[in-house]
Amino acid sequence: MKNQSMSTVNVTPGANGFKVTKVKYDCIRDAILTNLPSSKEGLKFNELVSRIKRDVGSRKDLFPKAGSVMWYTKVVQLDLEKRKLIERIPEAVPRRLRRLK
Repeated sequence: MKNQSMSTVNVTPGANGFKVTKVKYDCIRDAILTNLPSSKEGLKFNELVSRIKRDVGSRKDLFPKAGSVMWYTKVVQLDLEKRKLIERIPEAVPRRLRRLK
């Protein structure tokens, strides 16, 4: 494994928290904040994942497995919600997300 800046970010701290490398966290965070609109319609989660896969798909050094982008997107999404940078749009079915800041 290459040294990818082994510093970690404790995402969604607590008993069920995850630790991810800072470089992976930053890559997905930036992609979420770039692709997620602040409009009242927002995006469905699967639409967001598709956009992020398009943006980071060439980063096989960070995300070598096909499903890992979706997993990291979900983990970082939960952290960004906790930090009040994004939100789930209330009562939207299917669930939609939007950027707050």
